[in-house]
Amino acid sequence: MTGSEAPPSFRLAYVPGVIPAKWVRIWNERLPDVPLTLVQVPAAEAAELLRGGEADAGFVRLPVDRTFFSAIPLYTETSVVVVPKDHLITAVDEVTLADLSDEVLFHPLDDVFDWDSPPGEPAFERPATTADAIELVAANVGLLVVPQSLARLHHRKDLTYRPVVDAPRSTVALSWPEEATTDLVENLIGIVRGRTVNSTRGRTAAKSDEQKPRKEQKGQQRKRPDQAGTRQKPSAAKSAGGTARGRSGGGKPAKRGKPRRRS
Repeated sequence: MTGSEAPPSFRLAYVPGVIPAKWVRIWNERLPDVPLTLVQVPAAEAAELLRGGEADAGFVRLPVDRTFFSAIPLYTETSVVVVPKDHLITAVDEVTLADLSDEVLFHPLDDVFDWDSPPGEPAFERPATTADAIELVAANVGLLVVPQSLARLHHRKDLTYRPVVDAPRSTVALSWPEEATTDLVENLIGIVRGRTVNSTRGRTAAKSDEQKPRKEQKGQQRKRPDQAGTRQKPSAAKSAGGTARGRSGGGKPAKRGKPRRRS
């Protein structure tokens, strides 16, 4: 590397609710010479951040523009309704959207759900952020439906949540610009998919190199029985005009049949 070249690095974006610590730890173990920088970004701004090259890849919420981005879905979250701890809903283990039809439900501007028709009674205004909506729920003004990770992120002692069994769900994915699929991106893909270190060290060339020794090894294994000296001795005896004495296990002489009587 010349003095004018910058050392390799990797910028990884992630949206609220995603905890990338496990993947970052594995990255640092496997690629200690490539610093990984985390970039937290609101869910609604993640696509533009990646499109503008301000991050190499990101943990985002689907959907994304698949004509520009590649995406690997990782997991789908349970949706929950956030309520005050003294709310009647806390008496049950789970609810449906129909159970929330008479409740005021906040629909913040950064809502990650693509509602066809937001459930419940409309609030007097749309909070700017999910954090603002949480404050209003704590003030006992209304309720909020969010992915479970966001409910945990904005945890308060005076609030709790219950699963909403038929609410839309949010899927978290690893995404990056398709035309920018670099070796470092391939390494990150291997990490999030749980591949071993040997299977993530390269792309097509590495796979070819790994397959070649296996084929050669198989060929060598096929040749070993022919090369064994114990298999060659009978053939050598026959070529010399001798008769190879049959043997049973342990090298003992084989039993001969009874001699025929001459008439």
